[in-house]
Amino acid sequence: MNTTNTLQVAMIQLDLVWENPTANRKQLEEKINNLSNEIDLVVLPEMFTTGFTMNASTVAETMEGETVQWLQNLAQKKSTAITGSIVLRENDHFYNRLLFVYPSGKIDSYDKKHTFTLAGEHEVFSSGTERIIVEYKGWKICPLICYDLRFPVWARNTENYDLLLYVASWPKPRIEAWDALLKARAIENMIYTIGVNRVGFDANKHEYTGNTVCYDTLGNCLVKNNQGTEEVLIVELDKDEQIKIRNRFQFLDDRDEFILQ
Repeated sequence: MNTTNTLQVAMIQLDLVWENPTANRKQLEEKINNLSNEIDLVVLPEMFTTGFTMNASTVAETMEGETVQWLQNLAQKKSTAITGSIVLRENDHFYNRLLFVYPSGKIDSYDKKHTFTLAGEHEVFSSGTERIIVEYKGWKICPLICYDLRFPVWARNTENYDLLLYVASWPKPRIEAWDALLKARAIENMIYTIGVNRVGFDANKHEYTGNTVCYDTLGNCLVKNNQGTEEVLIVELDKDEQIKIRNRFQFLDDRDEFILQ
């Protein structure tokens, strides 16, 4: 795979159709097909085929299912990586699983570690046990899901990765926490940090305002939509610039050492 010091990322903020994978795939495919061929990575929200639902037995798919095949076909067609989470069934368990689909069709996956107890997610979905680092075009990427954002140790940059990203269904009443924590993750880890959130209302009458955003290595906002509207946001990340800033300040050299158990 070719390496690149810059990464063109498209972040899709949209209103999801409740528990309707066909409709959501259709609207996402239209947006992705309209993207420039220069895009390296497309980031979708949490549970992008259904909205944040606890009706796992009704909507769950498998790794051989329609959405996975759709992702592989679209990634190959557009020569871009695509990532986001869906409801998966595997070995009689349900997972909120992030799929990172390469242009080749290869898939890396991450199961949400911190299930959202306030919504009863822990009663329906099994928790993941391993964090992954995706290696793509010379970039090391750490993909996480929504509630994981509240747990900084899980995201700690102990492996010198280059990009931290969160896919989410983060509701309006706590959106200030979303903004603050994403900025904090960027600053404390000296890392490009992306958060992609949905907009609109779900069937439980929860409202989502998006606030899809990308912060740079020092916590400066590069792009953001906090208008509650659908939008495809584009950002270019520069790894050489990030390395330059890290070498200048060297804050990561002073980080604490620990073992996560």
